[in-house]
Amino acid sequence: MSDDGIKDITIIGAGPTGLFAAFYAGLRGMSCRIVDALPQLGGQLMALYPEKYIFDVGGLPKILAKDLAKNMIEQGTQFGPEVVLEAEVQQLIPEDGHIRLVTPRGEFLTKTVVITAGKGALNPRVLECPGWADHYSDTGGVHTHVRQPEDFRGKRVLIIGGGDSAVDWVLGLRGIAREITLIHRRDEFRAHKSTVLEMRQAAERGDVTIRTPYEVGEISGEGGCVARVTLINNDTKEAEELHVEAVVALLGFKPDLGPIGRWGLELERNTIKVSQLMETNIAGVYAAGDVVHYPGKLELIATGYGEAAVAVNNAVHYLNPKARVNPGHSTNLKLFKQDDEGEE
Repeated sequence: MSDDGIKDITIIGAGPTGLFAAFYAGLRGMSCRIVDALPQLGGQLMALYPEKYIFDVGGLPKILAKDLAKNMIEQGTQFGPEVVLEAEVQQLIPEDGHIRLVTPRGEFLTKTVVITAGKGALNPRVLECPGWADHYSDTGGVHTHVRQPEDFRGKRVLIIGGGDSAVDWVLGLRGIAREITLIHRRDEFRAHKSTVLEMRQAAERGDVTIRTPYEVGEISGEGGCVARVTLINNDTKEAEELHVEAVVALLGFKPDLGPIGRWGLELERNTIKVSQLMETNIAGVYAAGDVVHYPGKLELIATGYGEAAVAVNNAVHYLNPKARVNPGHSTNLKLFKQDDEGEE
């Protein structure tokens, strides 16, 4: 264990990968700190889509993002890591025997770092059309994500996009919104085939409306509230007016590593290059999750869990070369008071 405020491992990013890394740090008996720029633990699960179902986490046929976050927080904080929120790490400075992290909330010392910052700062893509800026706010009627489905109760909703989020929320807002219309600039969707099929079946029943290939020409209303959207047919260029009370533009995000890009890390494709041990080019600094790149990388929560375990266990070995990289199976660890003998 570390003393003098110097932690063994500091995890930058408190999403599912970071929380699993914190769990593994505690499992290995390391002192740990979690630092995140957001005001709460859970990362994008809580900040962007708390009410969205996730289907590809092992052992869970489906789970709401907020419930997965709750479970991850319980698991990741069970060993008592220090938690520092609303603290963007602006500088990472390797020094003699430790690393200094500079944030608006002060400086923190650590022996190793595991970066699990996802895509960094996610800036939503916006529509370049008249009326967007006038109505883009939580109360103005134009949104770039769905926080609470109840915000759209009884409303005529226009959803814009062709990816998973757009299709998922067309289905997710059924029974809540008064009317749901989806527009996409192309006839084909990028979402999972099964959910696209479900959406098309809902459209055939009259539960939702799908309009392709359309784009938004203008958003208008009164007093900052959305009332009408002008739709443009991409084939005929004809315009028509749609009466709506809310617009949800799910066009994806532009990732921005922010300060991470200035730490001296080797980058590729706006991500951090790592070895098979999740090592970066800076000694004692590891990374895991969507923020990393290596051949064959898959951007999945499930992948992030494995990468977090690899990063932390190799950080442990870095701190103590006599320590095993592989801690063994949790069912055999005395830490969890199992009957079987575990490693000493």
